[in-house]
Formats: sequence, C-alpha cells, structure tokens
Amino acid sequence: MTPEDAQRLLAENRAKIDGLDRKIADLLNERTRMVEDIGRAKTVLGTAVQEPRREENVFRNVTTHNKGPIPDDALRRIYEHIMLEMRALQGMQREPDPK
Repeated sequence: MTPEDAQRLLAENRAKIDGLDRKIADLLNERTRMVEDIGRAKTVLGTAVQEPRREENVFRNVTTHNKGPIPDDALRRIYEHIMLEMRALQGMQREPDPK
C-alpha cells in the first residue's frame, strides 16, 4: 500500500464512519423515545426505574446476536452505558415539574 492509498483508505473509511455515527445516533434517539414510553408506563404502574432482570435480558439479547468483531464483553460495557443514560432519563421524567 502506498502512502496515497493509505490516505485514500483513511478518508473513505472516516466518511463511512461519519455516516454510521449519524445512523447510530438516530437509532439511539429511537430507542430513547421507546424508553420514555416505558418510563411513563412504569410511573403509572409504580414500578422501579431499574429492572436488573430486564437488563440481563438485554445483555443476553445483544451478545447472543453479536456477530463480531466486537467482543461480547465490550458490547456489554457499551450497553451498560446506554442503559445508565436511559435510567437517568426515566428518573428525570419522574421528577416533579419545578413550576
């Protein structure tokens, strides 16, 4: 590979990653809208924001369907962060309006 080939490869892949990052952000926002709905339902039902059994099911779902190359433990850590943010969002929904 020549330096020119390497530069072209970097530019092409970075442009593709930028597009994928936009798609990931769109999917995370779609997931967040669903989490907001779930949070409203939990409020009505009086259930806890955090449900460890459900979280384990999510981890199992994503790792079972993981085709790599990302290792399962790395994927789990990513989802731990996603769910941490989602729990925070649900918790904020429960806070009284400061009007």
